[in-house]
Amino acid sequence: MSMQPKGSGEIPAETVRVARAAFPKGSLAIRVRDELGPLFRDEEFVDLFPSRGRPAWSPGRLALVLVLQFVEGLTDRQAAEAVRARIDFKYALGLRLDDPGFDFSVLSEFRDRLVQADAGRRMLDGVLAAARDKGLLTGRGKARTDSTHVLSAARELCWLEMVAETLRSALNALAVAAPDWLSEVAEPDWFRHYATRAEDSRFPKAPAKREEVGRRIGTDGMRLLKAVTSPDAPAVLRAVPEVETLRRMWVQHFHLIEGEVRRRDPKDRPPGAMRLVTPYDTEARGSVKRDTMWDGYKVHLTETCGDDTPDLIMNVATTDATVSDFDLVPAVHAALAERRLLPDEHLVDTGYVTARHIVAARREHDVELTGPMMPGTGWQNRAGSAETFPVGAFSIDWDRQTVTCPGGKNSTRWAREPVRDKVEIRVQFSKTDCGSCQVKDSCTRGLRRKLTIQDRDIHEVLHQRRAEQETDAWKERYKMRAGVEGTISQAVNRCGLRRARYRGLAKTSLQHQLTGAAINLARIDAHFTGARRARTRTSHFAALRPADHTIGGAKQTTPK
Repeated sequence: MSMQPKGSGEIPAETVRVARAAFPKGSLAIRVRDELGPLFRDEEFVDLFPSRGRPAWSPGRLALVLVLQFVEGLTDRQAAEAVRARIDFKYALGLRLDDPGFDFSVLSEFRDRLVQADAGRRMLDGVLAAARDKGLLTGRGKARTDSTHVLSAARELCWLEMVAETLRSALNALAVAAPDWLSEVAEPDWFRHYATRAEDSRFPKAPAKREEVGRRIGTDGMRLLKAVTSPDAPAVLRAVPEVETLRRMWVQHFHLIEGEVRRRDPKDRPPGAMRLVTPYDTEARGSVKRDTMWDGYKVHLTETCGDDTPDLIMNVATTDATVSDFDLVPAVHAALAERRLLPDEHLVDTGYVTARHIVAARREHDVELTGPMMPGTGWQNRAGSAETFPVGAFSIDWDRQTVTCPGGKNSTRWAREPVRDKVEIRVQFSKTDCGSCQVKDSCTRGLRRKLTIQDRDIHEVLHQRRAEQETDAWKERYKMRAGVEGTISQAVNRCGLRRARYRGLAKTSLQHQLTGAAINLARIDAHFTGARRARTRTSHFAALRPADHTIGGAKQTTPK
């Protein structure tokens, strides 16, 4: 297909007449077109199509269909049917009433083009640009960010299912790539064991029998890998993606001991960031956050907050499940800076905040990163007594590179040592001074006190923030961050944010960009219609709770 830009043009008069008659109060799709105009232009997607070939359906209109599809939670078939049959969709797209639309497969093809060009962010950017033109988005002010887990589209597998399905997937791929070769190589039992999908209910229940089945699957996989890599095998077979997945999965779970295939000990397996969890989504990873365990991805949403305009999602970032929150802070700020949407204050939770990030955000972007700092890790911080001496109780003379303890003694060592991607300052005191100190038991359990501190700007920010976050003024200001939980809830309930529709990080990321754009359209429409924000739900029984009743040690107040 080729693309010749046509633009959305004017809405046909007959479409306008019928839409106004059918929707006298309007609809989301109609109001979006009236208030924001055409959100996407064909020229924005020229790079996705060849210059020659059969003309494609308008990509600008397809982009709007994708966003409206997520606004209403439609499948591809339902979205294509809406374009063909619904008057408000024809109005939003500027189509004639007799326009037949397109086959539903066009949406999948268009998403593939967006993924290949890494162009998924254009969906969110188009809505943000229209909101900026309408005065609904100005930049600066306040913003907030939070993340949530996303389940892979592939089903969760137990260990036996995972290795059996990996081998079955490789056999199916090889059966297409080299059927004659595989017919000669395949063992007779393979057709009985791997011709149908592996299910846990079909495996033995006894642990010893299950281990035996696992060794048999491991041995069969090793034989297949040996056959594929033999000089007699066609070289093209080594490039089959499913064969590479088989190799990685077998390295992860099996090894040879005296020529016998054995299952690896869990401590001998790759780290979580490299560990495959399913052969059908090789970019999904397993992770744990408190009591939640999942296989898949993680998504970070950043939105505006705190003014009279609707809270709009400004940035969406999707990672595999093992990436920690604080790793995303520089990337989020860089993306907001590129869009000219950096806030004055960025509200986040503990997982995003380090003293280094606070300093970097101020220095590089003039952004105040606000979130509760983790307490110190030493036992002096956890003792819960005012008579212990954490790092903050020591006085530091940065010019002389000397630290003075609460007992008035000076340090005897100050050394800068590289640790991973940063430099730490290691400080220690004299054994003699510590041994004769009257408050030694409140300071150290060793022969001498040792401290690890950061550079001056980072150290000062760290202790200043820990003191500041205990004040009522800081807590009152930080309350605004909680609203992002409602955004995640809206995205989960309205757009299915927590379950990947597609397989792979790139396609899942596109899903989340479309989710962000859809939520923004819904919020802009609610702003135009004056819809009130939903209140936090309270069950009928919870509403009867006495005002001074406590649950779990926290005082609960009766909702107003």
